[in-house]
Amino acid sequence: MHAFVTKSEGVASETHSKTAMAHTVFSINERLDRLPASRSIWLAVLLVAIGGWFEFYDLFMTAYVGPSLVKSGIYSVTTSSFFGFNGLGAFVAASFAGLFIGTFFLAKLADRFGRKAVFTASLLWYSLATFIMAFRDSAQMVNVWRLIAGIGVGVELVVIDTYVSELVPAHFRGRAFAFVHFIQYLAVPSVAFIAWWFEQHPLSGFESWRVTTVIGATGALVVWVIRRRVPESARWLAQKGRLREANQVVSRFESNATTLHEASPLAEADQQETPSRTEVYPARFYEIWQPPFRRRTLVMLTFHLIQSIGFYGFASWVPSLLAGKGITVTHSLLYSFIIAIANPIGPLIGMVIADRIERKTMIVVSAFGVALFGGMCAVIQSPPTLIVLGVLLTFCNTLLSAGYHAYQTELFPTRIRAHAVGFVYSLSRLSAMFSGFFIAFTLRNFGAGGVFMLITSVMLVVMLTIGLFGPRTNQRSLDDISK
Repeated sequence: MHAFVTKSEGVASETHSKTAMAHTVFSINERLDRLPASRSIWLAVLLVAIGGWFEFYDLFMTAYVGPSLVKSGIYSVTTSSFFGFNGLGAFVAASFAGLFIGTFFLAKLADRFGRKAVFTASLLWYSLATFIMAFRDSAQMVNVWRLIAGIGVGVELVVIDTYVSELVPAHFRGRAFAFVHFIQYLAVPSVAFIAWWFEQHPLSGFESWRVTTVIGATGALVVWVIRRRVPESARWLAQKGRLREANQVVSRFESNATTLHEASPLAEADQQETPSRTEVYPARFYEIWQPPFRRRTLVMLTFHLIQSIGFYGFASWVPSLLAGKGITVTHSLLYSFIIAIANPIGPLIGMVIADRIERKTMIVVSAFGVALFGGMCAVIQSPPTLIVLGVLLTFCNTLLSAGYHAYQTELFPTRIRAHAVGFVYSLSRLSAMFSGFFIAFTLRNFGAGGVFMLITSVMLVVMLTIGLFGPRTNQRSLDDISK
């Protein structure tokens, strides 16, 4: 009888302990969602975005070093076979092969070891690999180190999205993602200008692609500053049972609120709501194939399979597509730089509208813009008109990017967010990897016009997928969306 009572008491104690923990996690998440758009949160978002600047520099560098790689004799623009590893398509494919490995196999480490640790490690990883790549002399070795660098970039892409979604309350999550993308996309005109400048003013003994690449590798220098100033995700800490650390992070944000209007922590005495909304479960990846996540997973897998062809079909091939329209390499780099200036404009406007327009609606409208302007590029030959259309297409592409990066992180719970996002996002990396060969094939057989028509077609599919089957997420807490 005594043993029976002891066992019952043990079960009751364990149940009470789990309930108390769930209640505390609920409290942490509620306090985070009540935080204002204070300076301390925006500073954390800015520091993460600065790390993302180097990530986007590395990612979009593919397009702008391409002409110099061809000019140096390392690559050719197209190849006689579909899988030609000495063609520029192989360089693009190596980038996205690495991105696929990083997102599919390694992004889940952020669910195990934390957002902050994996964020800084991946930044160091791709900075070092990119630096080594800058001093390789054969297509094979450039491909190898481009793939290795891509692994780090792939992890970083997922971790930044996961990190920001958990740092920022629901009421300005869209603005925060738009701001992060604004900072990140500033890297695109930067790399475009650097590539063009050093093509015109070469350093003695160094081709422009090598100088451009080395500059991108300097991201390693900012790691320690970011690591010291950015806190770990309080949501992740709470989910892992590290409640004291989670409370310290949230308390720091609360104490940095400078006005009575800003300071709105959830006092212990006021916690009257049931914690049932935020049960503490172990991370089980198979959940993404169960309702309500199964439909979301299928929607995002379809979306990523298609959108990357349209997005990177333009973003990674701008100079080559302009050259395909009869524009010289030098002028194509200059015009590409002008087009690249439009990259931060989309997210900048997104900061104004992101939390006012439903996230899925913004994605659909942006995809429509890409389809429209891509179709017009297919039939236009005038360089000034092509530049204008390229600017408009780029604007829509970056607005689409800011929207879906926020959207995909909102669809899954904290315990498996990085793993789930990495899984669905990896399909876009796989798709983009083969799109490098596919775009090269299309460019050779159907010209630049054929590539632009391909971009239009895939964006129409994106509109239907998200518009018809994607859930609504605006102004909803992460806990509520995951119910």
